[in-house]
Amino acid sequence: MDFEYEYKRCLEKLIWATEQLQVEVKPEKLSEIADLVVQAMLGPWRYFHTPNHIFEVGGSQDAIEVLAALFHDVVYVQVDHSVNFNLSYYITSYIKEVEGKLKLRDENELPNDESFDIVVSIFGFVPGQALLPFSGQNEFMSAVVAVKAMEMFLTPKHLCQIVTCIQATIPFKPNSEDGLTSTERLYKRLKETNRKFQINLTDAELYETMKKAVRLSNRDVSGFRSASSIFLDNTWNLLPETNHNLTNGNSYTVCEYRIALEKTEGFMNFLNPNLIFRRFDGEPDDQTYEGWVNQARKNIEVAKVYLGTKIFTLTFIEALSMRMGLNIPLSTMVGELPTQGLVPAHLEEFLPPIPNPYQPKNNLEREILTLLADGRTQNAAYDMRNSPLSAFMVKYIGFDEIKRQRQKAKELCQKNLSPEGFINGCNPSLIKTVIDAILDLFDSRKEAISGIKKEQDLNRVENRNFISQKI
Repeated sequence: MDFEYEYKRCLEKLIWATEQLQVEVKPEKLSEIADLVVQAMLGPWRYFHTPNHIFEVGGSQDAIEVLAALFHDVVYVQVDHSVNFNLSYYITSYIKEVEGKLKLRDENELPNDESFDIVVSIFGFVPGQALLPFSGQNEFMSAVVAVKAMEMFLTPKHLCQIVTCIQATIPFKPNSEDGLTSTERLYKRLKETNRKFQINLTDAELYETMKKAVRLSNRDVSGFRSASSIFLDNTWNLLPETNHNLTNGNSYTVCEYRIALEKTEGFMNFLNPNLIFRRFDGEPDDQTYEGWVNQARKNIEVAKVYLGTKIFTLTFIEALSMRMGLNIPLSTMVGELPTQGLVPAHLEEFLPPIPNPYQPKNNLEREILTLLADGRTQNAAYDMRNSPLSAFMVKYIGFDEIKRQRQKAKELCQKNLSPEGFINGCNPSLIKTVIDAILDLFDSRKEAISGIKKEQDLNRVENRNFISQKI
């Protein structure tokens, strides 16, 4: 991505938001903040959590939401494998690393800092607490950066509202034992923080702050309410952020890709569609909220079958590749991705027509088969948008058989089943068809190399003839 372009967009958002809040701030300070945010969001492993994401999450209607969105993902330890060096300036006074894990400093180590104490209060954390990756670690540190970067020109009211919005982006939080939702618990902490630190937010302002937080949080997970193809696009953009070996599309192994998809499948199995979106007293309205939940539920079901089908296909190819070695690139088995105008031979070119292809039994199967055959909305940098081999597998043996074989694939990956045992348990005709296609792909490469040899031999003959004529 172009740093200057994203920096300019971020600076424009900062200027607009501070003007809306009617606060005075020196232009060089806003320039410094824009640089801080964009540098963090353009980390080398960022594929989904990029500047474009924060601009979409912030919207364009509310200054507090815009500012909260700019900061809500600046820290993302799992993706960046660290905290951006420029951000550490704002964090190290409050957080330390102990045996490879991050935690809040103990009370006697913390400075006397009310703005930091407001962050701690809204998040419900305590001094000395460990920061856990899926329990607000990134959101908390992002909120600390936001507060420390903007406290010189924003009021405590503004900072409190921004922190509340950032805290609301901690996703998929279950209800508490007493039945309170994560939003209700956040509202309770916000009111307590307002009282404790005498921030003087009125009841109406507290109420509106929660609506801002809900709007921001719901935009942060808006992909779940998108069409299935867009939802899968987002999923594929997220994969290389935590599976860095996928960044080179022609070198990752079959095993590495399969493991990445298995982790995503496990995440989808964990997800509860009722815990994805937030609501607070009519924001959003009941009809809108139920529509989002239903679409999310459908997207999760589509993703589970889609991923399961691709994992079975990868396991099949992986079992075959084990005859050649333990770390065979996927591109070796199925062909390389098109690059710079070069369109290399690909496995699907050698697969025969299927006389009586499987017919989907319902709308869900029909949509998934279309996604496999025709593809998602866009190509990922490391993968094609369509899955021709998986589509071929479905048409050959059907979704039910793939689901049954998916269980066998788990046994293979857990080393409870040999590669031969897994392959031999599959449809014999399918085995022969795919193996023949792979051998044809290998032969096409052999012919390409042989062509060079033939050209060299021809050139040598022509050179000898030319020399003979001269003599």
